[in-house]
Amino acid sequence: MYEQDTIAAIATPVGEGAVAIVRVSGPDAERIATEVFLRDAGKNGRLSSHRLYHGKIQDPGSKKILDEVLLAVMRKPRSYTGEDVVELYCHGGLFVVRRVLELILSRGARHAEPGEFTKRAFLNGRIDLAQAEAILDIIRARTEKGVELAIGQAGGELSQWVHELREELLEILVHVEAAIDFPEEEIELLRQSELIGKIESLRSKIGEIITTYDWGRLLRDGARVCICGRPNVGKSSLLNALLGEERVLVTPIPGTTRDVIEEAVNLDGLPVVLWDTAGIRIAQDQVERLGVELSLAHLEKADAAIVVLDGSNELTDDDLSCLKRTASKKRMVVLNKNDLRRAVDPAELDKALSGTELLHISATSGSGLDELRRSLRKLLLDMEIEPSVVLTNLRHKAALVAGNQALSSAVESLHARCAAEFVAVNLQEAREGLEEIIGEFSNDDILEQVFSKFCLGK
Repeated sequence: MYEQDTIAAIATPVGEGAVAIVRVSGPDAERIATEVFLRDAGKNGRLSSHRLYHGKIQDPGSKKILDEVLLAVMRKPRSYTGEDVVELYCHGGLFVVRRVLELILSRGARHAEPGEFTKRAFLNGRIDLAQAEAILDIIRARTEKGVELAIGQAGGELSQWVHELREELLEILVHVEAAIDFPEEEIELLRQSELIGKIESLRSKIGEIITTYDWGRLLRDGARVCICGRPNVGKSSLLNALLGEERVLVTPIPGTTRDVIEEAVNLDGLPVVLWDTAGIRIAQDQVERLGVELSLAHLEKADAAIVVLDGSNELTDDDLSCLKRTASKKRMVVLNKNDLRRAVDPAELDKALSGTELLHISATSGSGLDELRRSLRKLLLDMEIEPSVVLTNLRHKAALVAGNQALSSAVESLHARCAAEFVAVNLQEAREGLEEIIGEFSNDDILEQVFSKFCLGK
């Protein structure tokens, strides 16, 4: 457990704004607040929980007024941290809110560490570890869909699923341990095929949710898409068209783009970072060579590629080389400039694509761009039906993979007719994997890693 002290921090972003919040949590939160909070004339008596009060912040020593504020007391356990919490709603000037925080700290509070309010909520049983991590995802979400996923997990969707699987696993474990504890009762562990069937069912359920991680990660963190192709096929024009603004310089001179241009778009809830890269070809000078190398590096680490071809010209060796380089990646191929006379050989193009779907677009006129957006989103997510529970956190995935491996070992032990003790050890490891997700089985290193990612005041 944590030290029973009182912590305080500014809970709103640093800078000017209409309102700034100073949050205080711990056993002395209300005492400190009443020492510095001067209520309106004629108002006295004990402050009620979950009500707003108007007044001023006054330094008890100098009697100097620091700010006019609203104050709320939220007594335990009905507070964010599960402790007594006081929030002071100050004017949003940077200097003012820091003065108020300094006064609170001078009365006996300690400055909170990053994520310490949420950590206390976890330690006091208000939320589990998966819900705490989801709160951070809500803060960092970049699209409506990302917020939706995070809110679902903060509300306990993943936690409920974990608890249900844990109950199924405990039921199996009870039978195995009974066979160990009461061998004279001849409890069949021993109904081997039935036990294997139950464990395999658990493995299947865990395996299904593990497959949602890539989908959830993309919706949480965003996808990286490299727009590539030889020079002057319209890569920069396509980026501008997708952004709806002239972000990148476009000229008829091949090799205009020498660096990687990075911009973000929202594809129906999926955040996507688009990389407009230098044309991939045999470089004409050292600067262009560096640009091509940078393009290839970004192509390598991208989640998908958009290969742009020029429909108003015949295919070149550089086009064929780019298609070959992207053959092993998730990709979509677009034939640009369909507003101009078609010059590309359909038979040669079909052979070069090797079955890859081809989209016809014009970055200049905008034709085909809506279909491109839909197709790109489908390509990235690679899932027709949205799963009911989604993994978005690598820590959760790693714990489930470890748990599934332990279940696989339990099945192997049963097939080999090993002693029940071996099976029980494997099942306990699987249980610990599930409990690690929600924080029922954890260590200080995991907690430190999770809560260090939070901002101050949360």
